[in-house]
Amino acid sequence: MNLPDAHRRALDATGRIVANIKPDQLDASTPCEDYDVRGLLQHVISGNYWVAPLVEGRTIEEVGDALDRDFAADEYDASATSAGDAFAQPGAMQKPVAVSYGPVPAEVYAGHRFIDVLIHGWDLAKATGQDMRLDAELVSACWEVINPQMELLKGSGMFGTEVSVPPDADSQTKLLAALGRRA
Repeated sequence: MNLPDAHRRALDATGRIVANIKPDQLDASTPCEDYDVRGLLQHVISGNYWVAPLVEGRTIEEVGDALDRDFAADEYDASATSAGDAFAQPGAMQKPVAVSYGPVPAEVYAGHRFIDVLIHGWDLAKATGQDMRLDAELVSACWEVINPQMELLKGSGMFGTEVSVPPDADSQTKLLAALGRRA
């Protein structure tokens, strides 16, 4: 799996969902308990804008409150381009990144951003009545990122409590369930 490519594809897929959110849906609840649609859009767009400065070597403290503002949904594309371009730079995946959970290689951070964008795209689709099918290749790539760190992710509080599903459930349903979502 080429992580920067998978990340960009997830950004594009979520961008298609964001483009179809109607203004009267912004207050709708999402499967992500901490956010309504508006809040989840803020979370994803802000997260995208954080990528470039962190991959460039800046710390959270150095960025400070520069990204503390309300983002409009129409800023999603610019934020996605910024994040995708930052991870695609030659050598970017090997750079150390000072994120809130400690300094990690950018490859680890890119994996977490990929999961975040893909799953929150699904959250937004569900909340706004859009097609919730995820690209099968992205689901497979997400499993590649998640499997080696499943226990860490479960303990992080970043996702909901795992949901039980039948053993014969499809890969997307199992992925969503592992991250606390009910398909």
